[in-house]
Amino acid sequence: MLSHARHLVMRAKIAAMHCAASRPFMPRFGALSALALAALLAGCATQAPSTSPSVPSPVPPAAGTATGQDAQVQQRFAQWVASFKESARAAGLSEATLSALDDVQYLPRMVELDRAQPEFTRAPWQYLDNAVSAQRVAQGQEKLQQWRAPLDAAAARYGVPPEIVVAIWGMESNYGGNYGNTPTLSALATLGFDGRREAWARAELLAALKIIQAGDIDRAHMIGSWAGAMGQTQFMPSAFMSFAVDADGDGRRDIWGSMPDVIASTANYLARSGWQPGQPWGAEVRLPQGFDLGRADASVRQSSAQWEAEGVRSIDGRPLPPLADATVFLPAGARGPAFLLGPNFRAILRYNNSTNYALAVGLLAQRVAGGPGVQTPWPRDQAPLSRSQVRELQEGLNAAGFDAGTPDGVMGPATRSAVRRFQQRLGLPADGYPTVELLDRLRAP
Repeated sequence: MLSHARHLVMRAKIAAMHCAASRPFMPRFGALSALALAALLAGCATQAPSTSPSVPSPVPPAAGTATGQDAQVQQRFAQWVASFKESARAAGLSEATLSALDDVQYLPRMVELDRAQPEFTRAPWQYLDNAVSAQRVAQGQEKLQQWRAPLDAAAARYGVPPEIVVAIWGMESNYGGNYGNTPTLSALATLGFDGRREAWARAELLAALKIIQAGDIDRAHMIGSWAGAMGQTQFMPSAFMSFAVDADGDGRRDIWGSMPDVIASTANYLARSGWQPGQPWGAEVRLPQGFDLGRADASVRQSSAQWEAEGVRSIDGRPLPPLADATVFLPAGARGPAFLLGPNFRAILRYNNSTNYALAVGLLAQRVAGGPGVQTPWPRDQAPLSRSQVRELQEGLNAAGFDAGTPDGVMGPATRSAVRRFQQRLGLPADGYPTVELLDRLRAP
């Protein structure tokens, strides 16, 4: 428990961090006394609100999170942390840096979240309704203008358009409004101790300590999601080590409070993930009558000219964007919109390996830049399958002789291929999209 004086110091630091209009994150406070910081806080209270992005203050776990745990679990967690310290020490971490682990806490809620598998899934249009809402588009357009200078600088350096960076920022933290307040070290130590992904968590925890040792952020302000993703565009510590950039020249890579650093780091991540300057992420298209839907698959790649020769057309009648390695994507099957996707869509997937996410980033960026949304209606009458229904579908496909892989409730390439083959047997459009009607056909004797 912090002493009263230390608590006042921390509160003053956090409040001063919010009111420092000249520095979106925080000054290096050094050894300021509680009295000096209180004076700083009082001065800040009279200032006009800052236009800098808000920074959620790190908060301790709720009372009872750790103290109510079984004593044996706490003891074993302490032993795990001590063992990790030894390996980190052997990896060259200083004693001062390792002291950041002295007050890490076991957070059982992190384990619950890590192991949770939501039963109900959202259809693509449900996901996009929220991700590309009118409010998020309008706010993104405001942010595009507010941070135009660093966005243009990052575009010139990395070749990533400003609206793409803004869209990722909006998706990851609602433009800095919510990037989590879980202490990163405690989250990663908890996940490492839990053991399900220990090797991964240990590597991320070591990277987090290296970030602290480099002086980019201190332990108290290294906060983020329950899974250890940090800052306004949610970098894992290993991604931070690889891609974070000090764009404002202050000697720190600050993805929590410095917008030049946030923007440049995000653009660098995409550039290093294969972003092709001057190419769009993709475009909505119209497929010709009789198009072989089996070719709407990530494994089928060819140039825009080849797709055009097959009758694929842009939804607005313009020529297809010049893409050398493009795929056709049907996120909701044959009844929904179709998209032609290029290498930049795959670069976004390397940021977050979800087609719904990558499509949302592309469409949000398009809207933020003043372009249209999706033109083709979604099949909103079509209910998405739950995880247990997908598992039943996989089991039924396997029993019918269509290899859908291990039934796990997740629609992967093997399951989509099996669905296509089953649809072909039934004389249905072979789009690989699972529906309740298709599951009912499998259930029928």
